[in-house]
Amino acid sequence: MNHVMSTHLARFRPVAALAVLSFLWAAQGVRLHAAGEEVAVVVKIGGIPWFTVMEKGIRQAGMETNLNASMVGPTTADPAQQVRAVEDLIARKVRVIAVVPNDATALEPVFARARAAGIAVLTHESPNQRGADWDLEMMDNDEFAAKNMSRLAQAMGGEGDYIVFVGSLTVPLHNLWADAAIAYQRNHFPKMHLVADRYGVAESVDDSFNTTSDALLAHPNLRGILTFGSQGPIGAGRAVRERGMAGKIAIVGGFSPTQGRKLLKEGVIAEGFFFNPREAGYALVYVAKMIVDGTPIRDGFEIPGLGRAKVDADRHVIRFDRIHSLNRDTIDEFAALGL
Repeated sequence: MNHVMSTHLARFRPVAALAVLSFLWAAQGVRLHAAGEEVAVVVKIGGIPWFTVMEKGIRQAGMETNLNASMVGPTTADPAQQVRAVEDLIARKVRVIAVVPNDATALEPVFARARAAGIAVLTHESPNQRGADWDLEMMDNDEFAAKNMSRLAQAMGGEGDYIVFVGSLTVPLHNLWADAAIAYQRNHFPKMHLVADRYGVAESVDDSFNTTSDALLAHPNLRGILTFGSQGPIGAGRAVRERGMAGKIAIVGGFSPTQGRKLLKEGVIAEGFFFNPREAGYALVYVAKMIVDGTPIRDGFEIPGLGRAKVDADRHVIRFDRIHSLNRDTIDEFAALGL
């Protein structure tokens, strides 16, 4: 019996070994396949409503496209933290890295390392980004800047002193919007005057509050604040309301509807224009899926619910037309969506 068992075992060993090896190879293939389909979006800062909502779009698109899509949110709006996050993702060998840059220039070297490792790079809100395969925008930037400045001018009666907030002085798109808005003001509203260099505070409620408080003291004739960055209107609005100046200082800028609804209804914030961050997160992952599948990115391609894209192949910019107005008629609708 022992001899028979030994014979069977001897015959079984090569088969078992091959089975084990086949299993290991298959398992390794699954792991490699999963890693090849992993998409990570590095945002400016975690824990604020704007990017919390963006994460919902990222996860929704991940489920619909069968990608392992996730968001990475640094604890502060620090360019160095974004660089470290991208380095970690390179080490994880993800398939696509998407970034909403705090500092476009600071990311150029790490983007080059990612692409050298075979990882595709997308950006959002960074249309002149070097080192990215594609940049995704949710609206026409000149039109967006003009809408914001026109509304500020309307609230100010077309004249008076104003200041501008951006998320930081290195956030590419915020500064592009600010440049375009200021240029529009000079061409269309010559009686309005920018009285200070722009302030890079609009990703922080506290910094926006403190800067507004200081500006009200430094510029007694101040009549308007134009802000690009979702925390700017909130901080500025709280400072203006605290001083009983609602209606005397016009505040215009995009913000999270749930966060700024009360200030808008009280008349502290005049209006805001924004794109839906959930749509932006969804679009980033959808484009990542096209890259993973090798689908050509051509003018007029369509994302469900977002419409057709305008593709600038020379500048590698993908653009949708998704500007929304935040006013008393629309604020509750957007807040109900969890924005």
